[in-house]
Amino acid sequence: MSVSRGELLREQFESTWSLFEYHLERLEPEDFLWEPVPHCWTLRRAADGSWVPDWADTEPDPVPVPTIAWVSWHIGWWWSVTLDHARGRPPRDRADIAWPGAGSATVTWLRDLRTAWLSVLDGLADADLDATAPFPWRDDPRYTVAHMVAWVNTELTKNVSEIGQLRLLRAASAVRPSH
Repeated sequence: MSVSRGELLREQFESTWSLFEYHLERLEPEDFLWEPVPHCWTLRRAADGSWVPDWADTEPDPVPVPTIAWVSWHIGWWWSVTLDHARGRPPRDRADIAWPGAGSATVTWLRDLRTAWLSVLDGLADADLDATAPFPWRDDPRYTVAHMVAWVNTELTKNVSEIGQLRLLRAASAVRPSH
């Protein structure tokens, strides 16, 4: 049986998403802003009540450990910008991507991004996968839309594993071993 590139990329995405759902269904509001170590990147309340992500234009060394809040905002940022590019819209600036807050609002936001991405994937024919990718390589002709879709799958997989590990660490840190 022959599987098209589009079908393969879609199946890979769905596999990653099913792993994400495992953690999304179990996230508690307290999980989002939990800081496992002192050197963390998270989101902080601005004077107007909005959430502002920790950020540096040059990656610090050592790299701070992100909180679930930060990783979920990061997913929302790169995925929103990818969707903008895929739909031919001007990409939003990082500062324009608002994190909804700890809990169900962020889970809903991430699921809505998935729905929007599936709409993009459903609109792609195999021929479209050969077009030059508008993002994240800035229209470099060496990279195709298929590369962009594979990049989304890879980036999401990485972020899902980060959220999952942080969620498990927080849950395990609350368990007191019996002797």
